[in-house]
Amino acid sequence: MSTQTVPATMVNGVNVDQLVGTINAIKANPDLARFKFRAENQWVDGGHSRTTIKSFYGAGSEDASRSHPFILEGDEPPVLLGNNAGPNAVEAVLHALASCLAVGFVYNAAAQGIQIEKLDFALEGDLDLHAFLGLSDQMRPGYQNIKLTYRVKSNAPREKIVALCDYVQKTSPVLDIIRNPVPVSIALMD
Repeated sequence: MSTQTVPATMVNGVNVDQLVGTINAIKANPDLARFKFRAENQWVDGGHSRTTIKSFYGAGSEDASRSHPFILEGDEPPVLLGNNAGPNAVEAVLHALASCLAVGFVYNAAAQGIQIEKLDFALEGDLDLHAFLGLSDQMRPGYQNIKLTYRVKSNAPREKIVALCDYVQKTSPVLDIIRNPVPVSIALMD
């Protein structure tokens, strides 16, 4: 009896067979789609804080794939009284948005058989510090707007790339978080 293994279908570094298998598993058992992500943050000094990310719940169980935590440094630039130990929180939001869109773009392109040779995003967010500094209760403390442009080098025609990007925008968790209010509960721990 032959025990040949069939090589995985890889497109853009994505195992398309595994992607389709995940989609089919979730169709068969919708509870597998429920995830709970966690982060812990500790203040270091001044504007500097450190976030540790390791465990999460997903696909029906606690994940054990990470042997070491991810450590994310956050700080402010000197003009905002920090020491540049890391990007500030609003810059991290831009990173989260770009990262989420990149994953969605590449995974969905792979599922459609679209080869992506290069994908770049440029993001810019406009923010006014009046509300953050307590100088205005009329202005919003967060971004007034975010502008994103992207460039793709691919084997697909422009109209297919635009349609792909439209789809990715509809399915991006981080874009949804930014565009739509999310209930946030804050409580002092004992």
